[in-house]
Amino acid sequence: MNRCLNLKTMAGLARRKQQVRCHHPDPFNPQTTKGWQAAVKEASIPTTRHDEEVKRGLEIGLPGASSIEDKTIPTFSRGELPHFAGINTFMKAPYVENIHDVGNFDATVIGVPFDGGCTYRAGTRFGPQGIRRISALYTPYNYEMGIDLREQMTLCDAGDVFTIPANIEKSFDQISNAVAHVAASGSFPIILGGDHSIGFPTVRGIASVTSKRIGIIHVDRHADIQEKDLDERMHTTPYFHATNLPNVRPENLVQIGIGGWQVPRAAVSNMVERRTNIFTMDDIEQLGIDKVAEMALERAWDGCDAVYMSYDIDSIEAAFVPGTGWPEPGGLLPREALKLVGLVAKEGLCGMEVVEVSPPYDHADITSLMALRIVVDALGAMTAHGTMGNHKSIIDKPFTPF
Repeated sequence: MNRCLNLKTMAGLARRKQQVRCHHPDPFNPQTTKGWQAAVKEASIPTTRHDEEVKRGLEIGLPGASSIEDKTIPTFSRGELPHFAGINTFMKAPYVENIHDVGNFDATVIGVPFDGGCTYRAGTRFGPQGIRRISALYTPYNYEMGIDLREQMTLCDAGDVFTIPANIEKSFDQISNAVAHVAASGSFPIILGGDHSIGFPTVRGIASVTSKRIGIIHVDRHADIQEKDLDERMHTTPYFHATNLPNVRPENLVQIGIGGWQVPRAAVSNMVERRTNIFTMDDIEQLGIDKVAEMALERAWDGCDAVYMSYDIDSIEAAFVPGTGWPEPGGLLPREALKLVGLVAKEGLCGMEVVEVSPPYDHADITSLMALRIVVDALGAMTAHGTMGNHKSIIDKPFTPF
């Protein structure tokens, strides 16, 4: 009996070996799965700057103790590893103390520790610190994109703008000064907020060094287009004032994710009067991320020479980003948010910001981590599609201090 069962089992296995499974792609065929394509592509990425970093670490950090078998490990941490050690610049990029040197880099990180425009929960002045701290977690290589930021672009951290906690307008001037200087140098400005009131002075800074037109893609749950709030230019007002700039037209302002119970009616009349472009979460669900991105790019780029991206972290479903001042359920899922950022950024940007990260309300740094991911995905998309540096063509006016 057992012998008969064994013979039947062997016969069944033989038949299965002869069967050809055609209903799914071969996972080892680079032509059919992106996962295998990414694995194959890694070998084509150089390691030149990584090797230079290791060599420099040994020179300035002292070779490791004789018991250390890996001879690339120095005594003092200098560079990417270990992730839990070192000074927390953004992605452990070089800290540029002399601000006149930022033009030597493709992109420059600028921290804006300001929450004087908050109208409810403060704490976003600690946003740049939080994002930098968790950025130590990441490597410069992205598997799916098949790019290595360390090898394929140059990045520096310029530190923080000296903001004035008790004075919104003076802080705005400081922020515009900083962003204008970096933009005029040709380096791509990456702004880490800070509350969303900074959305006006950041755009003003870039607009001041170009005669070209700039469109804005603004991802948020809130409209942020009132003229004033609590009698000041708070974080609910940046796009009223940004679209008053001569080379930033309201019809090139695209607002994605707007909705919920936190859109003041005072903002709605301005949206209608200025004919901005508005996509709610319902629009995103019905049209899909790809179509919304396509429509947003069409409107933002219409008649413009460059596009700026402002990403408010509260546009993401509140469960994923507790560390923010105005959480609103029903927003984008993280994967949707990253897809949107990649689609927008790959066409090229003249600058970007991520705002409203409030570490005092965060849990396990997950909000800061999401903000970090938005920035590096944008950089990755531009690097992968060859659009990093395109913004330089619009800089045609010298830096004039505010």
